[in-house]
Amino acid sequence: METYVVALDQGTTSSRAILFNRAGEIVSRAQHPFRQIYPQPGWVEHDPLDIWATEKRALAEAVGAAHIDPKQIAAIGITNQRETTILWDRSTGQPVHNAIVWQCRRTAPLCDELKAQGLGPLVAERTGLLIDAYFSGTKIRWLLDHVPGARQRAERGELCAGTVDSWLIWNLTGGAAHVTDYSNASRTMLFNIHTLQWDRELCAALDIPMSLLPEPLPNCHLYGHVAPGIPGLEDLAGIPICGSAGDQPAALFGQACFAPGQAKNTYGTGCFTLMNVGNAPVASQAGLVTSVAWSLNGQTTYALEGSVFNAGSTIQWLRDELGLISSSPECDRLAESVPDAGGVYVVPAFTGLGAPYWDMYARGTIVGLTRGTTRAHIARAVLDAIAFQVTDLVRAMNGDAPCPITTLRVDGGASVSDIMMQTQADLLRLPVDRPAQVETTAFGAAALAGLAAGVWSGLEELEDLRRSQHIFLPQRPEGDCEAQYRQWRRAVDRSLRWIENDV
Repeated sequence: METYVVALDQGTTSSRAILFNRAGEIVSRAQHPFRQIYPQPGWVEHDPLDIWATEKRALAEAVGAAHIDPKQIAAIGITNQRETTILWDRSTGQPVHNAIVWQCRRTAPLCDELKAQGLGPLVAERTGLLIDAYFSGTKIRWLLDHVPGARQRAERGELCAGTVDSWLIWNLTGGAAHVTDYSNASRTMLFNIHTLQWDRELCAALDIPMSLLPEPLPNCHLYGHVAPGIPGLEDLAGIPICGSAGDQPAALFGQACFAPGQAKNTYGTGCFTLMNVGNAPVASQAGLVTSVAWSLNGQTTYALEGSVFNAGSTIQWLRDELGLISSSPECDRLAESVPDAGGVYVVPAFTGLGAPYWDMYARGTIVGLTRGTTRAHIARAVLDAIAFQVTDLVRAMNGDAPCPITTLRVDGGASVSDIMMQTQADLLRLPVDRPAQVETTAFGAAALAGLAAGVWSGLEELEDLRRSQHIFLPQRPEGDCEAQYRQWRRAVDRSLRWIENDV
């Protein structure tokens, strides 16, 4: 009898469930968007109950669409938007506030305070991270400080804190498991990536009771089973939940980047470039961060990572806020209608800039406009901007890593854009390898769960499942690309430190 693995892919704008067979092929899927909440400029929230409701619905629909016996499902794996932080009641499971999303900038002043206290070197040494509002620790602190009664309830042991993986596992197990995996834990600014434990000194520095935090566990591990009686999931009771990784390390795993030096970029809401650096963390000198990629069979693999906060979200901005396009594919069609961006550069620093700049106070900029600028030029400039930002990351990574990247494996929704992938290959002067199976994030989570459940025998079998759909090679003259990249850096300079006081 064929066995299957379900991946729950809980993203920034939608919740998805994808059913994979042993060949790594998609059997069925379901997806549901949910609300984005913007209480004030620079702040981003989600309703945790929306996250759970849409993910639960997607899971039920994906299993139903497959027309299989639920007993054929060997395991469930989870991958999630990282850093997004939820605080909930331990007894009722009700959130005490909206989730604070990874993009949210509200804790920038607190980060400035922590830097002024000289905490930066300790954070870097213990966690591999920089102090930034991006990470979860300051979000937990904000919730404790601003939700009435939250700190007192936390100190009494009445509350749980966690990232989205913890929230989903808690709900799927009926509150039986308050856990997280090492990859998600290592994005909190509270987790020691050397000892693989919460760091008491950092928790104390951020004034976060450790009783709030989930138990950190390996990425390929039995976390619990689907609880009986969950409305809509009654037929799935008892299925093991045994794989979990944040979306970016899950994509690195799903791309079969199992050897040190292999790298991938995911073009999603943001862009995230990760390089496997092996079994010892590499400290970045170029504005990147170091995280646990995965822990498997008692061995931990680390990754260098660069994060771009706004990538695919910039295309959504063209569509939803500016109304310049009616759909994402229209952005490609418009961009292809002009030979280049006509000297226009878009810096999509809507929520600040991530690696390698780490400027919480940068804001979005469009430069180079003339009376002849059309919406096609702006569409082309948006696609260029995404490729420029990834070029920033790869150049920084090549400066840090012991060996340079020779091929960039790509995935994510925006990687379907041929024009952008060609631009990326031109700027990097590297092959850009797009797989036949672009759902690598979901497959990474499924693969971790499937290994734990015995669906796949090991990394070699998983590596054999990967196929390239297209490899883009550099075409444009290198001198032209370098000139364009220099102009990009000038445009970035104009967006930096725009906000003088955090909003």
